[in-house]
Amino acid sequence: MSEQTEQRPLAGQLGLVTGASRGIGEATALALAGAGMHVVLTARDDRALEAVEEKIHAAGGSATIAPLDLAEPDSVARLASAVFSRWDKLDALVINAAILPELTSVTDINARQFSQALTVNVLATQTLLAAFHPMLKAADAGKVIGLTSSVGANPRAYWGAYGASKAAFDTLLSCYAQENAKVSRVAAAIVDPGATRTAMRARAFPGEDPNTVKTPEVVAGKILTFLRDGFVNGIKFRVEA
Repeated sequence: MSEQTEQRPLAGQLGLVTGASRGIGEATALALAGAGMHVVLTARDDRALEAVEEKIHAAGGSATIAPLDLAEPDSVARLASAVFSRWDKLDALVINAAILPELTSVTDINARQFSQALTVNVLATQTLLAAFHPMLKAADAGKVIGLTSSVGANPRAYWGAYGASKAAFDTLLSCYAQENAKVSRVAAAIVDPGATRTAMRARAFPGEDPNTVKTPEVVAGKILTFLRDGFVNGIKFRVEA
């Protein structure tokens, strides 16, 4: 293996990262681009995406920004059309974008916030999988990584709205993995980042010292390892500190 291949093991590959403007999404985009992958960055904040793109370019990587709101009708279809018009395959889809509704009792859940969470965390996930499945199948070994939360599998008081959306998210990805197990080379994994220093975490735990939890770069490193070395289809993995 050449030195260049060792330093850029994902060279020639294409990846798409949702929620790439900050936190785990940003760190993952930077890590994948650093490994040679061309990364399509999506999020609602176009200025934040431009800043991430600039970091990638400054480090010698390549990226394309695609600002969009996953809650908007047809946004994923437009994105898929734009990506397919430039590339014929997708090597990696990292589904990271998510909405955290207000933490409250089940009886006090805000219907509007719950609907937004279900739209972005669940409905958009299915739409992304459906839209990009043909491009993932066209890759040598298309990979899907979905970022989840422990409250999806282990319900916790006052986390009902978010937990319900992540339980559905996990089910969708697990079914997708099983459906591809014997008919294609596409593989899917669910990654629980655990306690991580993000803006979402700060909202959920406002009194927590952020220095006591791991950085997004730790999670991004594990995602990079999965995409570089491969993984068992359908695996569920928790990232520890």
